[in-house]
Amino acid sequence: MVGYTSKKSASFFLRKHRKWPYSPYKARWHRIFNQQQAMQSLKHSALKPSQEESVNKSHLLSSLIHSFSIYNVEPTAKAFDFIFKTLVKTSQFHHIPSVLDHLEKVENFEPPESTFAYLIEVYGRTNKTHEAIELFYRIPKFRCAPSVYSLNTLVSVLCRNSKGLKLVPEILLKSQVMNIRVEESTFQVLITALCRIRKVGSAIEILNCMVNDGFTVNAEICSLLLSCLCEQKDATKLEVLGFLEQLRKLGFFPGMLDYSNVIRFLVKGKMGLDALHVLNHMKSDRIKPDIFCYTMVLHGVIEDRDYLKADELFDELLVFGLVPDAYTYNVYINGLCKQNNFEAAIKIVASMEELGCKPYSITYNMLVKQLCKAGELGKAGELVREMGLKGVGLDMQTYRIMIDGLANNGKIVEACGLFEEALDKGLCTQSLTFDEIICGLCHRDLSSKAL
Repeated sequence: MVGYTSKKSASFFLRKHRKWPYSPYKARWHRIFNQQQAMQSLKHSALKPSQEESVNKSHLLSSLIHSFSIYNVEPTAKAFDFIFKTLVKTSQFHHIPSVLDHLEKVENFEPPESTFAYLIEVYGRTNKTHEAIELFYRIPKFRCAPSVYSLNTLVSVLCRNSKGLKLVPEILLKSQVMNIRVEESTFQVLITALCRIRKVGSAIEILNCMVNDGFTVNAEICSLLLSCLCEQKDATKLEVLGFLEQLRKLGFFPGMLDYSNVIRFLVKGKMGLDALHVLNHMKSDRIKPDIFCYTMVLHGVIEDRDYLKADELFDELLVFGLVPDAYTYNVYINGLCKQNNFEAAIKIVASMEELGCKPYSITYNMLVKQLCKAGELGKAGELVREMGLKGVGLDMQTYRIMIDGLANNGKIVEACGLFEEALDKGLCTQSLTFDEIICGLCHRDLSSKAL
């Protein structure tokens, strides 16, 4: 009993006089809680209109200092991010430098690089290129080690115009002094930016630099460069096909979209047979062309007047199980009309609906126009009547084609009747057609009809 009493007294003495340390977990929780409360106070202050705002100091910065001092905690990076975003949102760009000065000279924590990348991007959007460059060089003063992340952001900003583009080489050289290693992502940002402003030649030079420096080139960049080159108005066939071959040697395997871009470029340049060669190369790479590719090549070979190839292509796409759409049929029908093979063209129009592709007025108008040009007014009239029976409405284009066809073939009275029919339906044709009909009636001594 005596021993128990002595132990109890000793425990009481320890509880009374020993200085127990605070739990690290409890201190951390308390600090985080106070920081959250300070942030809430800061956000609440931001909603109030500023009354003591000066030219050199933002009320937001004052609110930040006051809010965090009340709760006896240091300001956080999240708090400064909130201030920067609020200043940008409210277009108070003139207060950003004072907040940056405070962050550099007063605070002790290490801000995340994302804070400066965000401001560089903001400066770029507001055409403050000089401020963006200065901030990039200043990042180490904020106790933050700059990396390729902020470098890529700055490069992307500078490449938005030709003036900033000239500053990129100097930035890349100085970034090495800042111990920033240029990576593949930097080249990709540079190439993407150059393609965006249509500086494809410079982008290809950057690609060559990547290859020479031993960097790997991903498929996305290759596709982007090839697409932009195909969109260049002054690009030649040798340049496009040569560049495609160069990309192949780098290990690039063109996909459906890449082949489509090259085929479109060749067809627009009236190089249909070259487009056919690319289509065949596409099949040899075990990529099945879609109906869009076949339609483009079909249009190209028809423009080159290689109608035998056009027939072979149309049969081939059917064998491959592709379903022609209205545009494909229109292209093929146009080719038949150019050969004056109107019977086959009319049969194709008749079979379209059976194959689940209902012909629209564009298809009929194209065929009617070619029949009128060839003087086949009877067949053109039958086709127009067929349009009415099948519920395909006669539009202004249909009437204009028929009126022009009748007038050009000397059938002025019939053209006048059709013209009156169009006017009764509220359709107004071109004034040139109206003048031709009036003149034709006058030449035939039909002045009363003309009046």
